[in-house]
Order: sequence, then structure tokens, then C-alpha cells
Amino acid sequence: MQTLTTPQSPDLIQPTSKFLEIDQVTKVYPSAQGDHTVLDGVDLTVSEGEFICVIGHSGCGKSTLLNMVSGFAQPTSGEVRLKGERIVRPGPDRMVVFQNYALLPWKTAFENIYIAVNAVYPEKSKPEKVEIVQKHLAMVGLEEAAQKKTGQLSGGMKQRVSIARALSICPEVLVLDEPFGALDAITREELQEELLKIWAEQQVTVMMITHDIDEALFLADRIVMMTNGPAAKIGEIMEVHFPHPRNRTQMMEDPAYYTLRNRALDFLFGRFALHTDE
Repeated sequence: MQTLTTPQSPDLIQPTSKFLEIDQVTKVYPSAQGDHTVLDGVDLTVSEGEFICVIGHSGCGKSTLLNMVSGFAQPTSGEVRLKGERIVRPGPDRMVVFQNYALLPWKTAFENIYIAVNAVYPEKSKPEKVEIVQKHLAMVGLEEAAQKKTGQLSGGMKQRVSIARALSICPEVLVLDEPFGALDAITREELQEELLKIWAEQQVTVMMITHDIDEALFLADRIVMMTNGPAAKIGEIMEVHFPHPRNRTQMMEDPAYYTLRNRALDFLFGRFALHTDE
């Protein structure tokens, strides 16, 4: 596995705090044709408060990896640990935002968030729960849409509700599975900037899947690039040293941005896209 750093910050060290650990994780699915290895010996340590983007071609096990972080799936071998504790099931310390929003269509925006808050904080009074919901609706700019059912919301608004719901229970890790993939370009850029603001305010650790290299460069502290499947593994990790808060225009005027972008493209579409042991 190779790690690329930008030439501007050669002295930045690798994260050392073992907040989220993916330790020699392999995932094998049995099939009629024999065992199918999706992931093979994946190792990654994520520091508290980091923003990690995972990219790679379809079928490289990105969603499988994040499902194990979320607790929806278990490794065939190896472990995923959060603060030293093995992850064996889903929990409120890890919340997921999906591309398809996963909202209840017969409920309002307010109600979709309230259900999560009510489930995780049963000891709180109703006024306290309402306050939490209202706070997070305001965080994503949806106060006026609180009583609208999800069918009345645009795609971007639905994803804002999903993000607000995930953050309303104060998770330690936010898992994002291509959350902006179905949105138009303008809405996607707006939500990327909104997500960075929320991440900075909440100081939550983020792991996000994306197919968009520019999105990954704008958002991430590190970009984890997966080799092609089957038996995918981490092929390379790129450090993205642009300071926060980030300005998209300034970043794209920096030659280092294109050094990183071209390196990612070379990995995904050049010789590094092939699964080899070289």
C-alpha cells in the first residue's frame, strides 16, 4: 500500500490515535461457484475527528467495508474496533446516511428525526426531544419544512433530513454511503459545503463512500483508494492537506490540487486499478 502526500506538507505525520481500527479485515461470501472474497486483509486506522473518503470502482467492497464499520455485517476474519471495542452490531454511536435517504414517506421531516431521538433518548422529556429535533432541522436549514412529508421535499432536502436525523443522536462516527450521488451538481456542491460546516461544528468522525474524485478532494483529510475486486484491498492512501475551512475556488487554483487529482485518476484508471501484488 502506498501513501501519497502533497508536496506542500511533507512533514505531516500519519494519525496515531487508534479511534476506529480496521484490523486485517477479510470478507468472504459463499456461493454456488465457491467462496467469493470481497475484501482481503484491509488495514486502516482512523483518528477521532478525521474525515475519510473511500473511493474505488464498483464491486471493490467499499459498501461492504462501511457495513462492517456500521455493524450491519461482520468480517470473515479480522476485526473492526471503535475505541478498542469490537464492533459486532449496529449502534447509536455509528449512524448511516444512505444515497436513497431511507426516510419514512408517511412521516414529516420533523417526525423522521423525532423517531430516532425518541428511540435513543427514552429518558428525555418530550420538550427536550422536540428541542433536539428543532436544533438539527435548523442546522440543515429546514425549519420551514419541518411539517412537510418527505414526498413534498426535493432530493437535496431529503438528504438534509437524513443528515439531521443521523446527527441528532450525537454519533461518534458518521457513515455516508454515496449520500450525494443522486443529486444534481449544484445541490451536491451546496450539501458538500454544508456537510463540512456540520463536521467542523460537531467534530464527528466521518467515513464516506464516493465515486467523485473532486468531491473526495474537497471533503476529505485522507482518501482511501481501493483496488479492484475480487479480493480488494487498500491500494493507496492520499493525504489531502488543504486547510479547513476550505474554499473550493482557491483549492482548484492550487497546482497541488491537480497533482492529487491526477494521482487518483492514475490509480483508478491506470495500472493501479488492476488487482495485482506488485
